[in-house]
Amino acid sequence: MSSTEPQDITYNFKAIEKKWQDNWLNNATYRVSMESNREKYYVLEMFPYPSGRIHMGHVRNYSIGDVVARYKRFRGFNVLHPMGWDSFGLPAENAAIKNATHPARWTYDNIDYMRNQLRQLGLSYDWDREIATCNPKYYKWEQQIFLEMYEKGLVYQKNTTVNWCESCHTVLANEQVIEGACWRCDEMVDAREMNGWFFKITDYAEELLESLNQLGGWPDKVVTMQRNWIGKSTGLQCDFPVDGFANKETLSIFTTRPDTIFGVTFMSIAPEHPLLDTLLKDNPREGEVRDFVRRIIKEKQQQSNQDFTEKEGIDTGCFCINPFNGDKIPIFVANFVLMAYGTGAVMAVPAHDQRDFEFAKKYNLPIKPVVIPEDTLVQEKEMEEAITGRGVLANSGSFTGSDSEQAKQAIIDFAKSENIGDAKVTYRLRDWGISRQRYWGAPIPMVECDICGTQPVPVAELPVTLPEDRGAQQNDCAPLHQRPAFYETNCPKCNGKAKRTTDTMDTFVESSWYFARYTSPRFTESPLNSSEASHWLPVDQYIGGVEHAILHLLYSRFFTKVLRDLGYLNIDEPFTNLLTQGMVIKDGSKMSKSKGNVVDPSDLISEYGADTTRLFSLFAAPPEKDLEWNAKGVEGCFRFLNRIFRFVQAHLDTIKNGEVITSNDLNDTERELHRKTHQTIKRVTGNIENNFHFNTAISAIMELFNTLSSLSSDQQKDALGSSVIREAVDSMLILLCPMVPHFCAELWSTIHNDRFIDDEQWPSWDEDAAKEEELTIVIQVMGKVRSRLQVSPDIDDATLEEMALKDENALKFIDGKAIKKVIVVKKKLVNIVI
Repeated sequence: MSSTEPQDITYNFKAIEKKWQDNWLNNATYRVSMESNREKYYVLEMFPYPSGRIHMGHVRNYSIGDVVARYKRFRGFNVLHPMGWDSFGLPAENAAIKNATHPARWTYDNIDYMRNQLRQLGLSYDWDREIATCNPKYYKWEQQIFLEMYEKGLVYQKNTTVNWCESCHTVLANEQVIEGACWRCDEMVDAREMNGWFFKITDYAEELLESLNQLGGWPDKVVTMQRNWIGKSTGLQCDFPVDGFANKETLSIFTTRPDTIFGVTFMSIAPEHPLLDTLLKDNPREGEVRDFVRRIIKEKQQQSNQDFTEKEGIDTGCFCINPFNGDKIPIFVANFVLMAYGTGAVMAVPAHDQRDFEFAKKYNLPIKPVVIPEDTLVQEKEMEEAITGRGVLANSGSFTGSDSEQAKQAIIDFAKSENIGDAKVTYRLRDWGISRQRYWGAPIPMVECDICGTQPVPVAELPVTLPEDRGAQQNDCAPLHQRPAFYETNCPKCNGKAKRTTDTMDTFVESSWYFARYTSPRFTESPLNSSEASHWLPVDQYIGGVEHAILHLLYSRFFTKVLRDLGYLNIDEPFTNLLTQGMVIKDGSKMSKSKGNVVDPSDLISEYGADTTRLFSLFAAPPEKDLEWNAKGVEGCFRFLNRIFRFVQAHLDTIKNGEVITSNDLNDTERELHRKTHQTIKRVTGNIENNFHFNTAISAIMELFNTLSSLSSDQQKDALGSSVIREAVDSMLILLCPMVPHFCAELWSTIHNDRFIDDEQWPSWDEDAAKEEELTIVIQVMGKVRSRLQVSPDIDDATLEEMALKDENALKFIDGKAIKKVIVVKKKLVNIVI
């Protein structure tokens, strides 16, 4: 510790942070509006669910976003940086029941508490744009978007099999069913056919896939996940007639391997396949098959990923006919076939599909090789696994002898000419079921009339609000279908008695367009002010967890395209750049209450301050990597800020008296600090601009401070003029300000007589000043260091090689031996190989 950093100067972070938080709030420092003279920049972190308390994941996510926002302001951008609350959903109902309160009361109390926590972190939000998705002023516009989508044919109803909890009176997602029971009440879940509302996201499947190519600012892994989720496949669709049925029943299949269609030896159908009832009518195997189906459906509810390790099936006793060769094919119900994907029926070719191969071996079904690797003889009895690669067709009628890849299109063309099939493009993506049978969600604005059928609520009558009538208890969370005061209404068409739709929307709907509403959150004429939206969108930098890489981001992309087609937006994609930050890890696992390894940010802020908490979350790891919790790291960040604070206070007069450096007339000590300052500006700017590696940016600033502190020690302080000290301190404070804003605002105001650091510009560097006067070049002989050279930074490789070969210390180890080659690593080393 330098004697120039006195220990009696106190960094009172509590007073400093409270002062600047009040200042920013009272002066609306970060309020923003459209401007034509500054380039816009929209930075957004995924908004939180108001659970009641922020956690370290929040701190990391929002600190990253705040650094970007503050940095861009320093660079002259007009920055939009809003915050809001994803505030509908089951957790609020759970908490309301548990705490004997109402979901709205619980939600808004949590919002108030968490808003205060976020303000304590010093986050530079435009709080005037705050939204809460449970507010009718927000979901009114969501309901209008729903109605406009309905008018365009993008919304429809259909029956579907769902996980139903009778106790909670709601549909559950697969992820909400744990070992067959409801995650909320632990009651067993049943499969139920229900009528639900769907968005036709599949209408946009091809565009959603194609426009992934525009997302150059997204992580490759996220783009790949989205591409796989959409899952485009091209192949053959054809019908296999069911044998023995007078009404010509068929099983429709789709395959990407038409070259194997002559090798089909059985058919697998999903337990929920609609043809199953017909197949089992007057079937002696009906009881056995239905018992199997009930068991498999139950097991599916207990396995959210529906990846069955044990492949099981049961023979229905029925057959279908392969239209290509007339083979009679047994029909099995199989646990691995999903009704939600494809047609719910899969042609099984065990010779060329490993899953089918194992199934056929288990149930002693035929295995018929039809694609044979060239120059290979394959017999069924000798096969130990399926052949999945390219080959030559065998046992395939007129196609025998054809190359399998070429035969795919030829077989499709043949099927089309014979009217037994055709080429088809399919997608793994399924339409988005948005119906939820719960109270705390946005009501779907539709009415059911016995005379007029399904009718939309007139736009003029929006919003359809949640009823606030409560039963005997204040925490009455009864779903809407149990509330006559809500659903009893009149038909908007005939004015007769009718019933409101009692489903509420999936909460993913709210989060699929909130980023657009931020551009005009108080607009009262339509969902979006088109001029504001066209000015601010797309979001330039979106930040959030990789766990949202598929559904939230996919739905947001879908909604953006829909809002474009409805005339509200003029963009195709919502987020130009995406940063998926890593998790916060403690004791080897993600921080969570269930693991008992949570560190409360409020405790950290109380003990060390918001700036230290922010600094640690940014310094401990690059943003895309997991952050390993380290209490000593927090203490180290706190010590670093204290050292800077003490240094500035101890040198305040010197710093204040410093003038702008106007010449190169510096002594060696001054030139060293001047050079380090400009090198640091360059490094920090590059670290932020290129990859948001704030950890290395902070490290560079720490190096600058260490140089400043060392050169200002008692032994050397007379060699430093006030101008280079002032330059170093000023640069350091602006470079650090995005990370630790209260701290830097306070010191800047102290040095610059109450000027605001927010009004300053990001420092620029002088390339000549940043150049090293000499480089140290290592000379190796056979990979071992034998000497060093001090050279000009501008030296070329040829000159460097020549100097190395003349170096006396290196020559001792060459000892007259033949030189095989010389390897020059630019500006670092020369390795002589003998």
